[in-house]
Amino acid sequence: MRRGGWSSAVVLALLAGLAPGGSARAAGEGTPPLPLERLFDNTAVSDDARPAEADFDGSGASLSARDLAAAGWTPGRTLTVQGARLTWPRRQPGEPDNVRAAGQAVRVTGRGDALAFLVAGTGAAASGTGTVAYADGTGSAYRISAPDWRTGPLATKAVALPHVNTPGGRLAERARLYVVTVPLAPDRQVVSVRLPHAADLHVFAVSVRAAARGWTGSWAAATGGYAAVGPWTDRTLRLVVHTSAGGPRVRVRFDNTFASVPVRIGGATVAVRASGAAARGTPVRLSFGGAAGTEVPAGAQAYSDPLGFDVPADADLLVSFHLPGTVPAAPVHRLAQQRSYVSEPGDHTADGSAAAYPTTLTSWPLLAGVDVGGGPGSVVLLGDSITDGDRSTPDANRRWPDVLADRLLRQDAVPRYGVLNQGIAGNRVVTDRYPGDGVSADTAGVSALNRFDRDVLAQTSVRTAVVFEGVNDLLAGTDAQRVIAGLRTLAEQARARGLRTLAATVLPCGGRSGCTAAVDAERAEVNAWIRGAGAFDAVLDFDAVLRDPADPARMLPAYDSGDHLHPGDAGLAALAGSVDLRLLDAG
Repeated sequence: MRRGGWSSAVVLALLAGLAPGGSARAAGEGTPPLPLERLFDNTAVSDDARPAEADFDGSGASLSARDLAAAGWTPGRTLTVQGARLTWPRRQPGEPDNVRAAGQAVRVTGRGDALAFLVAGTGAAASGTGTVAYADGTGSAYRISAPDWRTGPLATKAVALPHVNTPGGRLAERARLYVVTVPLAPDRQVVSVRLPHAADLHVFAVSVRAAARGWTGSWAAATGGYAAVGPWTDRTLRLVVHTSAGGPRVRVRFDNTFASVPVRIGGATVAVRASGAAARGTPVRLSFGGAAGTEVPAGAQAYSDPLGFDVPADADLLVSFHLPGTVPAAPVHRLAQQRSYVSEPGDHTADGSAAAYPTTLTSWPLLAGVDVGGGPGSVVLLGDSITDGDRSTPDANRRWPDVLADRLLRQDAVPRYGVLNQGIAGNRVVTDRYPGDGVSADTAGVSALNRFDRDVLAQTSVRTAVVFEGVNDLLAGTDAQRVIAGLRTLAEQARARGLRTLAATVLPCGGRSGCTAAVDAERAEVNAWIRGAGAFDAVLDFDAVLRDPADPARMLPAYDSGDHLHPGDAGLAALAGSVDLRLLDAG
């Protein structure tokens, strides 16, 4: 989904630091800015026993306070969603808890890459243009659109609740809340925000998504779905992850993406792996806001506190966390290509030995990121199963992002960026495989369009992104023009954020069932556009690297894993080896 439908005029105005068609001081004129909670003029949340005390949409319908509490969205709680810290209104059911956008000036401060709004729409007119005021007297425009709270897409929601309250009783209908981000002018201090004139756009919270200064993303995994697991009760998961960049401090991130209930992390540790589930030395305890554990609300994230810990580059870490309650389903990255471990009952996070970890696991549940202190920032690789490492040797770290990370570590021509692998097996550019809500066996993720903010823009200290997707769309019957339109939207979103972004051409798949001559013709059209349109900052011609010169619709046999779609280890190494590292340098 293209956030807010950015026009070229608005984007140019943003980059220039001026509101289109007006003064740079537009957002600061008129009434003085006030904290958002002092502007609340609508009541969205009701007690189930007194639903008439709220009227969110003008028809008497409202959100259930009990459902919100069950999701972990309690009054006054600060939630981290898509990297932004947003506070759910500290109001009781039946009290005003949101603002209907009508041009109000809101006091918001901070410096970062984006404004984050916690919103929902109650009609067709839930969009509009607002302005931002900066401390240096300049301003910029933004456009925001809030999906409808009852009919909007589940793929992009922050949280969905199981009921809608009405004066006539509860309806078994999904109520949605969304976090929508819009770009900010870089390196400027925000002092206030003027909301659009859009009465159907309801704002519950707004904040500046701060840049992750002092951190480099070293490892990441994208959530592909919400799958049945275990169930695990009083178990410790010991996940094996492979670092790219190293550093003297560490923090980890747990994501409860797509969930409907909170998950409790009882305690967590980090250690350098010796072998299997055994640690090199004693695992070191992580904390969360000074506490040993944390509860991650539905749809939210939790970062551990910074920990002084020497993280080696190009090494395996053990991230162990105890799940004291029963966890029957969890957000997962299915294709880890790496064995991890599940313990016997109990908190075994501090165990140095492997004795308590008899069961292996081939996915990465809940854990979504490992950051290291210092460093130059990160390169994010957005892709499908080829980036995810499907058909590469398990437990060997031979995915092409791993090989690229090794190349960066061995050179001095460009910064030694961390490499974040955001590939999801089965992922598509324009179509959701996982619907974005509920327990599902399909873990191929929401579309690249619908996960771009979470999996690219919100990643730690991202400097450059590489987009390498499209073959799954084409094999599923999506025509080249739709794929091109999706890729163009990704390029525009990245450009609006000032993010250097590269595109890789789509690999041939001749010989695979369903990869017909017609599909190959569509692939050639997509690749011609990638090479010639200039939509991205640079192109990685992976098609030219791996195709068979004697039969360009196929991969060279030496690079083919055998299924005619996924490169094997040699092909993945060839992809990584072909990247001109200077193209990754954001300058």
